[in-house]
Amino acid sequence: MMLLFRILTMLVVVPATYYFIYWVPFSLVPFMEHRWIPSLVSLLCAVGVGWYAWKRLGAIPKGLLSSILLGAVLLGSIGFCAGFFGPIIWAPEANQGPLLGILITGPLGFLLGGIGGIAYWLIRRRKEIRR
Repeated sequence: MMLLFRILTMLVVVPATYYFIYWVPFSLVPFMEHRWIPSLVSLLCAVGVGWYAWKRLGAIPKGLLSSILLGAVLLGSIGFCAGFFGPIIWAPEANQGPLLGILITGPLGFLLGGIGGIAYWLIRRRKEIRR
């Protein structure tokens, strides 16, 4: 069950990170003759975030910062994918649909995931203190 959850999480986290890094910072910088640079940097970031999430999902986070970061990355990626790909699938005629994921659901998911990571850490800490 845990392996299936980790694989499904990677299927969301890695593409979301790749597309977010590719479209947000590199849409502002023109690379006319070197189109491979944004792809390479985005791929490296996606692999790095995927590696971090894979390692952290294998073990229960013990510290506050790791709980916050894991929750933020997971929920932020899910929110970004839902807001970015949802309008593309259900309303392809809306030319500004993917901006929902970039500007609203991705950052909102990141914040809510961080808050969820804090809540998870506090609940886990209370259970350890009671033992």
